[in-house]
Amino acid sequence: MIQNLLSGVDAFRALVEIILLYVFFYWTLRSFEGSRGAGLVRGILVVFVVAFIVLMEITTRFELDRIRAMLQGIVPALVIIVAVIFQPELRRALVRLGQGRFLFPLLKTETVPVEEIVKACSRMSKNRIGALIAIQRDQSLAQYVEGGVKMDAEVTAELLETIFYPGAALQDGAIIVIGDRVAAGGCLFPLTDNPDVARSLGTRHRAGIGITEETDAVTLIVSEETGKISLGARGVLSQDLDKDELENRLRQLFRGNEKQPGPTSTAAAL
Repeated sequence: MIQNLLSGVDAFRALVEIILLYVFFYWTLRSFEGSRGAGLVRGILVVFVVAFIVLMEITTRFELDRIRAMLQGIVPALVIIVAVIFQPELRRALVRLGQGRFLFPLLKTETVPVEEIVKACSRMSKNRIGALIAIQRDQSLAQYVEGGVKMDAEVTAELLETIFYPGAALQDGAIIVIGDRVAAGGCLFPLTDNPDVARSLGTRHRAGIGITEETDAVTLIVSEETGKISLGARGVLSQDLDKDELENRLRQLFRGNEKQPGPTSTAAAL
């Protein structure tokens, strides 16, 4: 009976270890999702884990104690190497963990005025006014806000159009939307260095992709040359969206976090 009890305890312990490992690897891969190192990280994790398990099993079965000890000593060094190589991605993961939004996504209360943003992009598209808008999601964009001109103004279509109007002081930079507020204008974003991005895309589009590779923000880009509207998320750019497509995509991305139109905005739309 005692033997059966011990066997049950060992089985429970193994189950707990499997669950903890699953949660760890799942959280790690989700943290790297959308970054430039995502594919490389997945490959390294798979190769490393499989190779380590196979080698440890071989050394244990054939009692190769010295090789097993060497493998155990290599693990800390590999952890340090990975931490150095993927420092930006690890920083992103720690920021998300520190904000508590990765573990508790349902606690988000910020609302996004989708209707106002879509209205502004549609008008700027018709008038061939270039624009770059980044909308914060889970990961904070505070470091990019600090590099721009702080505004803290309510998001309205008129304000967005005014900021990007040709000749305006903040026209060439990007604006950052946090909830229903324009946090800052004239912001600078990192440019993507993804070789698969078409060379025909200009600086505005490359910045719109670059910020989505570094963070989980959603970007909207209006081309000054063609008037086409693009949406960037997770390092992927969806181009040439019409008003309805843009609105649907934004509502899907910010479902449960969008600001419902009030009587004033509804009347304006009509």
